[in-house]
Amino acid sequence: MTTITINQLEPDLTQRLEQRAAQHGHTIEAEITAILQSVLIPKMPTRPDLATAINRRFAPLGDFEIPEIPREPMREIPNFESTEP
Repeated sequence: MTTITINQLEPDLTQRLEQRAAQHGHTIEAEITAILQSVLIPKMPTRPDLATAINRRFAPLGDFEIPEIPREPMREIPNFESTEP
């Protein structure tokens, strides 16, 4: 583990760092580590949701409307009860 010393840190910055650490329940060292990790460690790209993926795939085609398909009314639900005794 490496030790890093920061000299002449502005009092306002020190105060904001202490407040941020307190909000997250961290020590100042842990908060600095979290900040550095969030900046320096590359994040895995997140997969888009299905709607976004479809939109990206078909966006080059331009706007279009899907025609409405005429449908017949639903059939009656079958009754499987026997009428014989």
